[in-house]
Amino acid sequence: MKALGRHLLVEYHGCDPKILNDLERVKKFMLEAASRCGANVLGSTFHGFSPQGVSGVVVISESHLAIHTWPEYNYAAVDIFTCGRTVDPWVAFHYLKSALSSRETRVSEIVRGEVPYFEKQAGYGSV
Repeated sequence: MKALGRHLLVEYHGCDPKILNDLERVKKFMLEAASRCGANVLGSTFHGFSPQGVSGVVVISESHLAIHTWPEYNYAAVDIFTCGRTVDPWVAFHYLKSALSSRETRVSEIVRGEVPYFEKQAGYGSV
């Protein structure tokens, strides 16, 4: 099925808590993940929490990558949403798994914007 985009909802378990609490490393890894998957980075913003944790988003032409970390639980939640055919969100997923030293992952892939729906709305056929 054709779709406008793919959205990976990722849970990284068993991560290195020192990495998850390091704002600069998390930012570096997220930007590198976007680059490796072929995305065009438009900007980013990250925030370190006290006493621990990091949240951030990388805005890409093709959508976004977002992260929220809980170092006290060795856990990170990541969204990788990409549109178009030139970006592979699974490349970003595998890179981050390694970079965060994750021992276990859970991933759900959601197809976003199924093309037949939009074709039907525009009068280009029926589903």
